[in-house]
Amino acid sequence: MYLTRLSGLLAAYQRRDPAARSKLEIFLLYPGVHALLWHRAAHWLYLRRRYFLARWISQHARKKTGIEIHPGATIGQRLVIDHGCGIVIGETAEIGDDCLLYQGVTLGGTGKDQGKRHPTLGNNVMVGSGARVLGPFKVGDNARIAAGAVVLREVPPGSTAVGVPARIVRLDGCPVYYADDVDQISVRDPVREELERLGRQVEKLERALEGRKGPHRRRPA
Repeated sequence: MYLTRLSGLLAAYQRRDPAARSKLEIFLLYPGVHALLWHRAAHWLYLRRRYFLARWISQHARKKTGIEIHPGATIGQRLVIDHGCGIVIGETAEIGDDCLLYQGVTLGGTGKDQGKRHPTLGNNVMVGSGARVLGPFKVGDNARIAAGAVVLREVPPGSTAVGVPARIVRLDGCPVYYADDVDQISVRDPVREELERLGRQVEKLERALEGRKGPHRRRPA
């Protein structure tokens, strides 16, 4: 079973990373794979209350890969970590199957919650570079979180979240604010667009007011 799962993980990297040339190259050279393998061992120890040793393994993996996964985190099958440098996954985070995380992602807490403090990702969730998902809520299946987004509340299944704080811009494939195809970078922040629209409107009103005032004319005696 272990070899079957490992083969499935390597195949997932091949499907999602166009730079991957072979499973052997992925197994030997990809830090995301190494971080997950270390995490499996650390998580096994964590579940058996060997907390110190589990934490030691996770810190060793962080030094080797630049990816910090708390041994208490629950991770499903075929998670692809692209590049991975700077990724942080908290203790009570849960990640479903077939998810994709890019570099700099944080699955963290807000510091205000007890018990379950970190997010839960459903299946087939993509989290873009530098995104922050903070709090004990769920990101639904097939959701997409754009690069640089800060997500502070639940994301429905099949939706796309963009911005700081993140807002839903697509839901079940249908646009909420606009109809562009969404990837990691080709997204627009609806809040920023609204502010820019309001700025243009203010400029237009100012010009209209200046035009009504006109040049100062002296009244006839």
